[in-house]
Amino acid sequence: MRWRSTTDQTDAMLGSGHDDALYAVGWTISGLLTIATIVAIWMFGI
Repeated sequence: MRWRSTTDQTDAMLGSGHDDALYAVGWTISGLLTIATIVAIWMFGI
């Protein structure tokens, strides 16, 4: 983890590097697929 400095440029996701963004995207996709699976099972009664 890197300390934030007032001289650094700010971006939309403060303090998050590429690894953090990929981690968040992975969990988001995983969560959406889990919800889609649950809804599919509920709708089609599999």
